Amino acid sequence: MEANRPFRWDLIRPDNLGSLLDDVQSWEPFFLDDLVRCAARVLGQSGDGVLYFVGRSVDSLFDLLSGALADTEWSSRLRPLPLSLFQRDGRAFTDDELRQLRTNLAADGLAPAELMRGRPSVFVDLVHEGSTFENLYGVLRRWVADEHAQWDVIRRQLRFVGITARTKTSPNTWRWQQHAGFAAELPASAIRNVSLDARLWSYFGDYQYKTAASFRRTRWADPEVADPRRDEKTRMALAEAVTLVAAARTPKVRRQLAELLTREPAIGERWLRDLQLSLRR
Repeated sequence: MEANRPFRWDLIRPDNLGSLLDDVQSWEPFFLDDLVRCAARVLGQSGDGVLYFVGRSVDSLFDLLSGALADTEWSSRLRPLPLSLFQRDGRAFTDDELRQLRTNLAADGLAPAELMRGRPSVFVDLVHEGSTFENLYGVLRRWVADEHAQWDVIRRQLRFVGITARTKTSPNTWRWQQHAGFAAELPASAIRNVSLDARLWSYFGDYQYKTAASFRRTRWADPEVADPRRDEKTRMALAEAVTLVAAARTPKVRRQLAELLTREPAIGERWLRDLQLSLRR
């Protein structure tokens, strides 16, 4: 069984786009400043790990950080994880689906043997109730058990950063991790949240055009996902993404991100100070 993943354009070197966007109008993303603030918080909560951007909802965050960090050591630590684990019917994965899923995850460096060594694996996604994180955790936990890998080591290597819709804080505020069973099996530091304006959260999660179709279980083994889409909505999404990456590569945005990192509690740690300095160069 071979790994299978959706096609993704290289937006750092967009020469491969050719004339695809010649007749597509684009503007500076209206959400740029909010997204830069969110990006700084995510980096500050990453624990010096490798960041996996789960599904499509955080595509813009991945694009912004890919542009801003393109010339730093962190460029290799940003990895899209095109995966939808939403299970509306609650039906368990078939053996073939599970084999393909594990093959795809292994190609992304998420096999149990890989999780035991190296930097922490940090999963980033928009979160409402946390079902995607819970399902992903369940897949990894079962895989670790099947491989007889060292769970006591791996549990300290996993981190989940949920981007939540910003609301007024009160003692009665609903917090997804307090209702997620898997959270109790991990160290307290493994679950982190970053808030985002509720309207922008909804835009990314519900309305924004994406450059690829949702990578659901019915498509995990479908070779057609490796073919680029060129329909109108895809081209509009691609134009927005190209503009975002270009903006993120400017000294202005890099300096803005660097300044915001100085406000993170982890700035006292060497890894974040080094990242902050690299953004100012």
